[in-house]
Amino acid sequence: MTKISRSHTTPEFEEKFSRLPRYIQKLASRKVFIFESNPFYPGLNAHKLSGWLDGFWSFYVNRSYRVLFRFLKNNEVIYYDIDTHDIYK
Repeated sequence: MTKISRSHTTPEFEEKFSRLPRYIQKLASRKVFIFESNPFYPGLNAHKLSGWLDGFWSFYVNRSYRVLFRFLKNNEVIYYDIDTHDIYK
């Protein structure tokens, strides 16, 4: 896959992001930049989810935090959530 051409966020993503500790916000911003440059960069561990999250994907911010997203048409992506492993519950 090529670079992400455009990204979108949900209100939930924006709300959760604003409540993260500042250092996690900075790290997440860097990881989103890397992701949008190369969605399958190995350090992000981007992977497709299954079960009730079928159709969603996730990538690592760090060992604890994840970004929940979906790929859209035309190399676009939408970010739905950012949280700890609780994101999967």
